[in-house]
Amino acid sequence: MNIALLGYGKMGQLIERFAQKRGHRIQLIVDENNREQITAADLDEIDVAIDFSRPEAAVDNIDLCFDADIPIVVGTTGWYDQLEAVKTRCLAGNKTLLYGSNFSIGVNVFFHINKLLAAAMNPYKQYDVQVEEIHHTQKLDAPSGTAITIAEGIIGQIGAKTSWINNLVGEGEEAVPKANELLIESHRIDEVPGTHTVLYSSEVDQIEFKHTAHSRAGFALGAVAAAEWIQGRSGFYEVTEMFNFGGRIL
Repeated sequence: MNIALLGYGKMGQLIERFAQKRGHRIQLIVDENNREQITAADLDEIDVAIDFSRPEAAVDNIDLCFDADIPIVVGTTGWYDQLEAVKTRCLAGNKTLLYGSNFSIGVNVFFHINKLLAAAMNPYKQYDVQVEEIHHTQKLDAPSGTAITIAEGIIGQIGAKTSWINNLVGEGEEAVPKANELLIESHRIDEVPGTHTVLYSSEVDQIEFKHTAHSRAGFALGAVAAAEWIQGRSGFYEVTEMFNFGGRIL
């Protein structure tokens, strides 16, 4: 495949490495230094674009790929308030987009089991649940997209929780969650690729379900696999649709 990288930070550079190892070619690199000069015509020889840019740039990059009629894999988070509008444009124009908060195989297994665990815990009202996430200090959004996906998976199964609320530790006054709010506690620590923990706590015990990324490599490899998976498809996809873990998926 000929790939366009939209964003060329640490993730973009890792994706380049894994894509080349899998026999693909990085045909175009777009970042803040040349984005204003790039038009749909520059994507003529591109088979797929992979976006790991910035939240404020993601939707413009998506529209660029729609104009060029090429599929796009979007790993950038922080733009999901526009998700439904983007989905409408994608489907109406018969375009192709796959998005996700995390492309790691391990994290997608975590997402799946998180829902199963929440369903199992739902009858036991003595347990309160919260999500904790730790990322590097360069991460621009809080909570992480991965933490939001985890929270939404819990809310879909735990009847007592109807929304989530975030506390970014060390940044201003911390909000106190209401009984129906699921707390996501965010920490920013140098050089932490990503740690996510779900905690179910009662007066007598605590259950912890945790995923720790050792590096960003799993995210990058998953993004390249997503670009391969989306070839020949049209429509609007979430990364979880790439995976089939068997059994009942909630």
